[in-house]
Amino acid sequence: MIMSLLQSPHVLIFPFPVQGHINSMLKLAELLIHAGLQVTFLNSDQIHKRLLFCTNILTYFSQYPGFYFDTIPDGLPPDHPRTGDRVSELFNAINAVIKPRFREKLLTSTCQFHHGKPPITCIIADGIMSFTVDVAKEFRIPTILFRTISASCFWAFFCVPKLIEDGKLPLNGASEMDGYLSNVPGLESFRIRDLPSFCRTKNLSDPSLQVVVYETQRTLGAYGLLLNTFEDLEEPALINIRTHIPNLYTVGPLHAHLKSRLSSSSQQQPSSSSSLWEEDRSCITWLDSQPLRSVVYVSFGSMTVLTKDQLIEFWFGLVNSQRPFLWVIRPNSVNTESDIPVELLEATKKRGYMVGWAPQEEVLSHPAIGGFLTHSGWNSTLECLYEGVPMICWPFYADQQVNSRLVGEIWKVGLDMKDTCDRVIVEKRIKEVMEVRKGEFLKSAQRMAKLATRSVETAGSSYGNLDRLIKDIKLMSLGNNNLVQW
Repeated sequence: MIMSLLQSPHVLIFPFPVQGHINSMLKLAELLIHAGLQVTFLNSDQIHKRLLFCTNILTYFSQYPGFYFDTIPDGLPPDHPRTGDRVSELFNAINAVIKPRFREKLLTSTCQFHHGKPPITCIIADGIMSFTVDVAKEFRIPTILFRTISASCFWAFFCVPKLIEDGKLPLNGASEMDGYLSNVPGLESFRIRDLPSFCRTKNLSDPSLQVVVYETQRTLGAYGLLLNTFEDLEEPALINIRTHIPNLYTVGPLHAHLKSRLSSSSQQQPSSSSSLWEEDRSCITWLDSQPLRSVVYVSFGSMTVLTKDQLIEFWFGLVNSQRPFLWVIRPNSVNTESDIPVELLEATKKRGYMVGWAPQEEVLSHPAIGGFLTHSGWNSTLECLYEGVPMICWPFYADQQVNSRLVGEIWKVGLDMKDTCDRVIVEKRIKEVMEVRKGEFLKSAQRMAKLATRSVETAGSSYGNLDRLIKDIKLMSLGNNNLVQW
């Protein structure tokens, strides 16, 4: 075993330090270690501390002798929220703190058997930290970038220069929001309103827009691009991406892919949680007492911050729908203290259940769940698609505007409720998904679930693409000059 470890490739995986990116990249890490590769997972100090506090992650990964955790400071104080509009400060810290520390890490990691570990032979870095490509080239280490967004969102970012050239951006007024992108291949079914939130600017020098467009274009300098999606799900976007980035690995849905590979092996232990908040499992007991497909699950993810008014409107909409609901309200996810009307509290006691954080994959697979009111984060979208659960989408920012359009108009597995937060509309959309159009949405969702399952089975596209990725990483470790070209 020791000899085989010494001979196997050693991959450094480096995620952007927020929950959604950690989730998918940690699952990729386990898939690689399960395939016999060695993996070092590089977290920020703050993220690693929260994982240790909220999960059994060290105990779980101790079963893999070739798996290592390492940490790096993110340059922000411990009490920084790293959510909502303040997540942009993480980007500012990257060049100031993370980039030079990352170079120091590589300097020591390229030494033979540093702290008992062999040298790094490949890097898989978060695609919004493209500086890793430049630093890795100094050490002649090939780098694959992993974008944790949908392929459609990646393609939208890639097309921003063309949108500017065509006069679609910047926005001059709200009246332009519903104009279609008919001249952009792969985005013909999208409106300006459905572009990533960073595109909603009247100023092309807006820092958020500049960062995501720059990082997306920089993907061209990497060895390849990894996406957590599958071929049948986003074919138009993938076709267009490959005209610019032919070495593309679609290996998702990663959470389902990991389940598939582990179930086909002798490993019986379920995968560890990668949650940065303590999961309240009492919600599973509550779900056990609810009728089949009766419950609306509500979660706005790890980054959304609601206003007091938004909280109250959603709450009234849920209560007025007369449906049982399970609502995740993350600590610090409302930007002000709220006085909750007595009638909401009383109605919630009768048919609602609230927790600070939930084991989402398990919740979505529960037979009591009939619909998901979601922020349309990409991990949440994939988890929901895999379980065949219809969605009601209320996107908050970044890629979520794109994903909600996919759900509502492209895949037709739910409703897109972007840019509105009104109790009457919330109630109406819940009734549409849970009652009026229940059969229609359920049929579409179950069809997508079958495609997702097929993609990660032995003959599936994602299964084959992961095998290709593993093969390429092994060739990199052999110094194959025909493979690694700079």
